Amino acid sequence: MLPSGGLGLLYMQRCLQLAQNGVGYVAPNPMVGAVVVHNDKIIGEGFHKRYGDAHAEPNAINSVKDISLLPESTLYVNLEPCSHFGKTPPCADFIIEHKISQVVIGTLDPNPKVSGRGVELMRKAGIEVVVGVMEKECWELNKRFFIFQEQKRPYVLLKWAQTNDGFIDKKRTHHTEQPLLISNAITKQLTHKMRAENQSILVGANTVLLDNPSLTVRNWSGKSPIRIAIDRLGRIPSDFNMFDGSIPTLVFSEKFRENEHNLEFIKVTYDEHVLKNILKIVYERGINSVMVEGGASILNSFIEAGLWDEANIEISPVHIGDGVKAPTLNKLPFHSKKIEGHEWLSFENRKKTV
Repeated sequence: MLPSGGLGLLYMQRCLQLAQNGVGYVAPNPMVGAVVVHNDKIIGEGFHKRYGDAHAEPNAINSVKDISLLPESTLYVNLEPCSHFGKTPPCADFIIEHKISQVVIGTLDPNPKVSGRGVELMRKAGIEVVVGVMEKECWELNKRFFIFQEQKRPYVLLKWAQTNDGFIDKKRTHHTEQPLLISNAITKQLTHKMRAENQSILVGANTVLLDNPSLTVRNWSGKSPIRIAIDRLGRIPSDFNMFDGSIPTLVFSEKFRENEHNLEFIKVTYDEHVLKNILKIVYERGINSVMVEGGASILNSFIEAGLWDEANIEISPVHIGDGVKAPTLNKLPFHSKKIEGHEWLSFENRKKTV
């Protein structure tokens, strides 16, 4: 039974709020927040700050000033405490050691090394455990982690901006030609926010050749994603921004090329399974999310293969009459909003497990 009635939901909301502080820094681990409550008062809180560092539960427990209150306290956490040794000791053992009397969990951990085992350990130690509080919201926060664990591939987010008459760019042949400006100042910031929230960003060779992009986070605070380019014929020049060595970069190609600092060339066969194979390799490198921000060709390839979980489309009021046709989705958006005259649409192509 959830303690404290409606207060219990507020404590879990606080966990989710804390967890979001780790966005962009804890991947491929999940974002986790925890609070310690005594007599309906929060006496400790913490979150997972960075991959490899201490988890949320010990951070929250260690923040409690009067540890004599712990045996009479409840720990709230949005994800099941881990039960195995990884980069840190098991959180379930830490909770048991500190004699927490009750633990309230948002959702079970999909990782087979953990799922249900943390709960079992704590219950065997005499701790009352409640599972499933705000489960949908807890799943949504860590959707990338859940897809990564359950489907053994990275979460795939498609992102593009288009004109109101359905074009993503004017027709260009060289990177010295300026691209069509579609986004406004705010939507540019939101796109960079999305980059910071995903572990990698993927484009095709045509986008690199026409835009010479850096694919970094500049208009938002956060870590730049790992760059991924699909360059079948090895056409990207070595002096382009993608190859500057400033950020880890993966290039999938049929052509052999020597690896350099922060630049890895991976040979793949370009057949009907090429995208699945690329995602498999990305998964094996522990990258839990891919933001596809390429041109129409690469976006359409992911759409046609059904290899996407979410799409974000910005629609500008601009009309250009002709250009590069935008991809199309045969779905209705699950969310939409207006941003200074631009539509910001979100689509889903995934099945939630809760």
